[in-house]
Amino acid sequence: MTSPILTPAYQGSMLMIVAPSGAGKSSLVNALLQEDAGLKLSLSTTTRAPRPGELDGKDYRFVEKEAFIRERDQGHFLEWAEVHGHFYGTSKPWIESQMQSGSDVMLEIDWQGAQQIRKLIPSVQWIFIFPPSIEALEERLRKRGQDDEATIQRRLAAAHIELQHAHEADFIVLNDSFEQALVDLKHILAASRLRSGPSMARNPALLKRLGV
Repeated sequence: MTSPILTPAYQGSMLMIVAPSGAGKSSLVNALLQEDAGLKLSLSTTTRAPRPGELDGKDYRFVEKEAFIRERDQGHFLEWAEVHGHFYGTSKPWIESQMQSGSDVMLEIDWQGAQQIRKLIPSVQWIFIFPPSIEALEERLRKRGQDDEATIQRRLAAAHIELQHAHEADFIVLNDSFEQALVDLKHILAASRLRSGPSMARNPALLKRLGV
């Protein structure tokens, strides 16, 4: 499920956002994107059908299963996984081009995909979004009104599994207060831009002057 490792020394950083369905991950990411022009959201390819309000090319790249498998076999995905009966994949060429140009890339991804990418790119920053409780998570899923009862129960069961992998993340953000969670994400993004690899890649002239 993995492609060859990406080369190092990118000017941009990569952050992965992992959370149980209903934890508010997408709302937080969208708010962060609106406030920071230097941050780009990786557009995942998926075989699932669009949810109400989702647009092809904006929220996801929606494809048929046959097309996904063809692209997977051609090595177009940095990682891919099957989640709830549907395939999801992250474009390797797009990620590379964005990070080479100096943009910071954020991925909304499940824990399996995060594990795959961590093996390929050890410097990636893994952020796990916590809901305040399982009860609050269930309430959010029901209020969303997008899933039937069987799907809600499947997502809750998956949440218990996903939460067991939170210790693998670099950062934990509690989404109890949306405003505070957004502030926490901004701090993490700022810190990621100061890491030595991206900072040095962005400032070759300075390194030359300093003899580094």
